[in-house]
Amino acid sequence: MDADERSPLPIEERVRAVAAAGWDGIGIAQDDLREVRDTIGFPALRELIADAGIAQTEVELLTDWWTTDARRARSDETRQLLLDAAEELGANHIKVATTYGDPAEDLTPFVRPLRELSAQAVDRGTRIAIEGMPFSLIGSVPAAAELAHAVGHPGCGVIVDSWHVFRAGTTLAELEAALTPDILFGAELDDADATVRGSLFEDTIHHRRLCGEGVFDLVGLVETLTRAGWTGGWGVEIISREHRALPIDEALTRAISTARPIVRAGIAAARADTEENR
Repeated sequence: MDADERSPLPIEERVRAVAAAGWDGIGIAQDDLREVRDTIGFPALRELIADAGIAQTEVELLTDWWTTDARRARSDETRQLLLDAAEELGANHIKVATTYGDPAEDLTPFVRPLRELSAQAVDRGTRIAIEGMPFSLIGSVPAAAELAHAVGHPGCGVIVDSWHVFRAGTTLAELEAALTPDILFGAELDDADATVRGSLFEDTIHHRRLCGEGVFDLVGLVETLTRAGWTGGWGVEIISREHRALPIDEALTRAISTARPIVRAGIAAARADTEENR
């Protein structure tokens, strides 16, 4: 959350490293997208991604999309940037979130703005994925799912991030009850220590763990999401000082090598459960 969130590494180097480590997708955030737009341009980035054999792209992050005060001007500029990038890059979805604060008790004020945003996204060939976070107004994945259902637009769904599931205290049973295949747009894996370090926000941006190196039931989460109908790719979002300090090739290799066995185990467990219940 620095004033300038651009990566210190050129986008060309990152695309190369993502492909070399065996990833099938790449995510790019708003400040990097501005840099790309103003330098090599989105068509050149699309060509780089295609040449690297990367099949999936997502762009993020839009906030303040429901506001009507001075924050909206900046949000609308980011909205246009993300819509342009998503269309040019063929992004699966645009990730959106809400500002930091106590979870809202009433989701009604978000419904109409999110429906309008979802319609805009579909017109540009993409979709909107809401990420519920325990330190934000949409404070959990079930809350995000409730909002997506209330919006009732095929271009509106949710992202399920394991950190936000477990740090919000959501059980796997609650998660499965909240989700339907039509709103499940993405899944992200990461791990954490048993104890929150600092604030929730500090914990999420500085202290995440590689998959399997913390206390989250990630195999159970993968099993749950598979049973809920998720058949897409599994993102890994390790945000930590320790991980950021690694050389990019090592960081990407560690992230994929620790996540793969968890994904395989979770999918196998879901399939076994399905066979048992037939």
